[in-house]
Amino acid sequence: MANFFTDNEDLLFHFDFWDLKSLADLKEDSYAEAAEFPFAPADAADAVDNYRRALDVTGEIAGDFIAPRAEEIDREGNTLHDGRVTLNPRMVENLERLGAADLMGFTLPRRFGGLNMPTLVYSIAIEMVSRADASLMNIFGLQGIAETINAFASEELKQEYLPDLASGKNTGAMVLTEPDAGSDLQRVKLRAHQDADGNWLLSGVKRFITNGCGEILLVLARSEPDETGGLGLSLFLCERQPEVRVRRIEDKLGIHGSPTCELEFHNARAHLIGERRRGLVTYTMALMNGARVGIAAQSIGIAEAAYREARNYAHTRVQFGKRIEEFPAVADLLVEMKIAIEAARSVTLDASRAMDIENILTEKIELKKVAPEKANEMKKEQRVYKRLAGFLTPVAKYLGSEVALKVASDAIQVLGGSGFMKDYPLERHWRDSRITTIYEGTSQLQVVAAIRGVTSGVAENYFSMLDTGFENKSLESLAKKLRPARKDLAKCVEYVKAKGSDYTDLYARDLVDIATDILVGYLFIKQAALSKKKLVTARHFIARAVPRMKMLVKRATSGDQTVLKHFMAIAGEPPASV
Repeated sequence: MANFFTDNEDLLFHFDFWDLKSLADLKEDSYAEAAEFPFAPADAADAVDNYRRALDVTGEIAGDFIAPRAEEIDREGNTLHDGRVTLNPRMVENLERLGAADLMGFTLPRRFGGLNMPTLVYSIAIEMVSRADASLMNIFGLQGIAETINAFASEELKQEYLPDLASGKNTGAMVLTEPDAGSDLQRVKLRAHQDADGNWLLSGVKRFITNGCGEILLVLARSEPDETGGLGLSLFLCERQPEVRVRRIEDKLGIHGSPTCELEFHNARAHLIGERRRGLVTYTMALMNGARVGIAAQSIGIAEAAYREARNYAHTRVQFGKRIEEFPAVADLLVEMKIAIEAARSVTLDASRAMDIENILTEKIELKKVAPEKANEMKKEQRVYKRLAGFLTPVAKYLGSEVALKVASDAIQVLGGSGFMKDYPLERHWRDSRITTIYEGTSQLQVVAAIRGVTSGVAENYFSMLDTGFENKSLESLAKKLRPARKDLAKCVEYVKAKGSDYTDLYARDLVDIATDILVGYLFIKQAALSKKKLVTARHFIARAVPRMKMLVKRATSGDQTVLKHFMAIAGEPPASV
């Protein structure tokens, strides 16, 4: 039987590498729930054992049940009739299997039927499900909807809706984008108004809604008609009902098993989440952070699946009297793919950990679960991790999705003509990977979010935290190679800021790429302390990264503004016909 957890050496390494016991101590609040819930852990070791068991079950379901059905789901898709979507029956069975294993409430509190597990553990689960079928992740990975309800809704709404989300009886959707409001959510027009009895009603159109046929919809709507921009928006919980109609299922390049819907709301009844006017600025932004990390994990799962196809093919395919993995060009391609996946996985789990700590500390502060004499210290720590998560989250999504696209493409290259054929799943992996650089914020928007952490000093502060404890001479020698790059990055930041905002935006990707290389380098060095294999990986990565970073520094400080000053001269007028 296939198990996508136990067959992945790097996932097993990461499970042991991250300090899950300390995370469990922070999350479980003195393990008080052990007396109330039969499966709640009694101590840190018990909690980590629960995490491993959940991942083992997820890995078994992903490898043995979900993966063999992915091709059929991709070919068949879903159906729409009279405004209602019917999911592919195999997709329904996948969700039922995950629900029966109590995996649809991964991070929810136990009082609602959830497992109360950290985002870090959930990210590993998302990766495995995505390796099996990336389109299933777009439903399984939407558990952040339930987290948002838990974080911001009234106790009455929590009690009514969270148990069915945790059990898998209901699924959800983030209903944000509109025909004229994609990434620019401040332009959302869907109207929320109250009837004579004070009930909220929603009217308008939403587009590109993943799993828009779900039973529970979190809808961003304009509750303040006289106020433009983000402060006029609120967040609403809307059940699937006759007044919500699926106008179409998008005909997409990939992730065919996940229905992407265009929705019409005709005075659909809804409940306000939290307070008015905080829908975008507070609630949706919190929801998006989790969604970004989820897409990062999805991307790694796709890349892992593609790499394994390429690696196995290169090992068995013989040309000119030897396996093609023995040709240096192919070997180099495979090594770069493998290291890129491990880099993206490291950053994604690091971002997940930062989110966990921030969210747990925030909850403790808001619920006053901290002694008064320690409150200020905890608030200070919470702010540090909030800034850190704000930097790491877009970097994880940016890096993971770009890695998925490149690895899937390079895997096809390894197989040559065979990779282009539907006899192999690589064409599906490439199609599925393409959306990861687009939805929940394009790569360009992730760079816009991440550059703030680079120019504000958040990234450098974190690098200083990571650059400690290298008593081993091999590790210290590697860290020494990253320090000049940090100085160069600081000079770049000073240079681009002096040039103005347009210049900073023009070279933001270069600066984020430098910061990402430094971050991955440090994470690999930390991991190398526990693994000889990781030491080899760290040496190779840093050897390739150092000259790459020097090139990026030179470009960012070149002063060249051709794109800004001569765009029309190069690009010309828009073509009259396409």
